[in-house]
Amino acid sequence: MSCFRSTKYLFYILMLPMMLNAQENMLPKVFEDKPKVDFIASHYRLLATSAFRNLTVANNKADWLKQKEAIKKDIVTYSGVHLSQTLPLEMKETGHVQQNGYIIKNIKFQTRPNVSATANLYLPEGKGPFPAVIITHGHWPDARRSDLFQSVAQVLVQAGYVALTIDAWGAGERCTDIREQEYHGANLGASLLNVGQSLLGMQLTDNIRGIDLLCSLPEVDPTNIGATGASGGGNQTMWLAALDERVKAAVPVVSVGTFQSYIMNSNCVCELLPKGLTFTEEAAVLGLVAPRALKILSADKDTNPSFVPSEMLKSYERAKPLFSIMGAENKLTYETFDTGHGYWPLMREAMLGWFNLQLKGKGDGKASATAEVSPLDAARLATYPNGDRDLNIETTASFCQSAGLLMHDQVFKQNDLSIDKKRADLSLLISQVEKRKVKEIRQLGMEDGWQKKILVTEEGQSIPFLWHPAAAEDKRCRVFFHPGGKDSISTELIDHAIKKDENVLLVDLWGTGEQSSAEARAIDGQLPDFHTLSRSSIWLGRTVMAEWFADINVIYDWLEQQGYTRVELNAYKEAAVAALLFSASNNIEVLNLYDAPYSYQFDQRAGIDFFNMAIHLPNVLQWGDISLMAALSSSKVCFYRPRSMSGRLLSRERAKVLHNEIEFFTKQLHKPIKVEFLINDN
Repeated sequence: MSCFRSTKYLFYILMLPMMLNAQENMLPKVFEDKPKVDFIASHYRLLATSAFRNLTVANNKADWLKQKEAIKKDIVTYSGVHLSQTLPLEMKETGHVQQNGYIIKNIKFQTRPNVSATANLYLPEGKGPFPAVIITHGHWPDARRSDLFQSVAQVLVQAGYVALTIDAWGAGERCTDIREQEYHGANLGASLLNVGQSLLGMQLTDNIRGIDLLCSLPEVDPTNIGATGASGGGNQTMWLAALDERVKAAVPVVSVGTFQSYIMNSNCVCELLPKGLTFTEEAAVLGLVAPRALKILSADKDTNPSFVPSEMLKSYERAKPLFSIMGAENKLTYETFDTGHGYWPLMREAMLGWFNLQLKGKGDGKASATAEVSPLDAARLATYPNGDRDLNIETTASFCQSAGLLMHDQVFKQNDLSIDKKRADLSLLISQVEKRKVKEIRQLGMEDGWQKKILVTEEGQSIPFLWHPAAAEDKRCRVFFHPGGKDSISTELIDHAIKKDENVLLVDLWGTGEQSSAEARAIDGQLPDFHTLSRSSIWLGRTVMAEWFADINVIYDWLEQQGYTRVELNAYKEAAVAALLFSASNNIEVLNLYDAPYSYQFDQRAGIDFFNMAIHLPNVLQWGDISLMAALSSSKVCFYRPRSMSGRLLSRERAKVLHNEIEFFTKQLHKPIKVEFLINDN
């Protein structure tokens, strides 16, 4: 069978532009009143609370040292940190600025093979070696060259410290277009997950290499190195100090809270550790710093619930015993300030006093007066002042493209595929959530020919759906679901199924339509849909795909109980991937996928938000791709208007390549090809 067809010969495809671009339906609402409790938000917070309660730390040194190594190993594994300290640094200076008493060098250096970071190196005049501090910025314009982080560096260099500021991965001069600043998180940063990396891990790799750089400089005393940063940069400081024992003292600013508080709150993808809440809480990460020195600075007027002092104190109190059993009771402290989110002058004074004690052996660790600061125009500190950037300044887009292609080639070197093995690995990939079980089906009457029903699970979840029974006895059922909710399904497709006298079921999956989380949507704001839910689920060792899989499964179980033995799934965009995943291990007769991705390969930066944040599956390209999922399916799979990850329509040339890929897999799996890519030629 041909794997693709010209759509002009098929009924659905003749109508497809009209069908898929139809305005939202005015279908009956299932819930008569808005649910009083946001089930998803409350459920996830309950899971986070349980994790906080259960993720305890050892109470003696021997056990803690074992636990410490296990936690560090898991952080490296799940973040994707690349440790390559034997890699040549290849530091290159591209310019400098002479200041009174110090010089600022504009540099780049190698952090991964063929990957370089842009940075500024602040060197004091005089005879060294000097103590040194690496400074990690947060989400401020101009990244490392922002006035705020220039000020931190100037305070330190004028006090006799070497200071290194690095553009975080995807920020500053490491944006997709060096001339345009962009947000490095959301769908762009989350794309790293698909190639088995994380934005947190990319940053942590850079910062560890930053320590390598400092240790290599004759001006630096490698036994006295500190780290500091604010907000997302303070988060980087914590992870760096936890993993790299060359950091003798650390000062994370407006960034310490609890991982529990990250769930259903506003945080960046750069602060996401995949599966983090399955093995550690923030207190243990702070404890990894012991017996080295750690001072936490928090703002009383911080508006981010994850970083408020009350959350910080929960982790601080839990970390104290770890410092105690490591004989470092006096190496852990905190201070709060009557300020908002930022790295304010009083905080800089507190930081300097702490570093003076820990890295110079001077003073009592309390606030120290700082010199006046005068930030420079950001252009003077640019590694590439004319925007003529070297090719080895990798961006998220270029890295994901090259890493994805490499993984694609590796998958095709597997010549001993096993259906059972690949299905088992796929199950692990999407992550497992508790199996939904039907507690009851609530009947809420009829409206406009639709029976309004709610499937209530034993966990208390309410899955709303509309049911249009066939007039004649028929054991076939056509099920529809859309990431925008059932109101986003085209009326033409629904009407066509009803006219054929088929049983029709429209479902709002987890987080969609009437089952959406109002809290998550409010937190998302202008960010892509499912930003909060996707990030929260991955912290908890789950994925949105797993939640959708579980909903599809319980609906499918109910249909089987009702005697419907021939099921056809019709799914859209991101939800189409969940349907495809489900069909790989369940007997679905037909799978119609509309505007679905045909590959997880990153193709271009433009259009990155065509799919919402639910699309991401950590490590998916290491496992395989959409073509392998389709080959595993026992269904007849039809892709209508298949898309790239940036939303570009599938070409006939690319469809031929996909056909060959699927044929390669199906031959190894000893299965026939049952996949079609239906292309709109008009």
